[in-house]
Amino acid sequence: MEILLKSWKEAEVDAFLVRQEVFILEQGVPAELELDELDSSAAHVLAYQDAHCIGTGRLVNLSAKQAQIGRMAVLAKFRGKGIGKQILQKLVDQAASQGVREIILHSQVSAIPFYGKLGFQAQGDVYEEAGIPHRNMMLTLANPD
Repeated sequence: MEILLKSWKEAEVDAFLVRQEVFILEQGVPAELELDELDSSAAHVLAYQDAHCIGTGRLVNLSAKQAQIGRMAVLAKFRGKGIGKQILQKLVDQAASQGVREIILHSQVSAIPFYGKLGFQAQGDVYEEAGIPHRNMMLTLANPD
């Protein structure tokens, strides 16, 4: 398996196919909400097995010190194999390499334990996003200084 960092131009087709399968078809997210203006400026991490994209996630820089991880998705038949963890770690490493100190994400409530195992802390109340219960989570990165 390969975990690759790509620009949106390089990732668009493969990332959308995974996001379409997971978010639109499986979870019922409206298609018009899936792609947004943040995709073009985000760093995208994609997981490939046998040259097929099986997972994706993105990192959006909100400021010099804060970034947001989102659009994390792994195809159903590949879940539970550590692929999401590898994608998330690559996104966190990318943020750290850019000097980011705080990473936020909007976690589906069902995914809170997954992000929690990797150090993210739940914050605030549960809210609905695209018809799915979510909760904000945050990870503070260690300052190397």
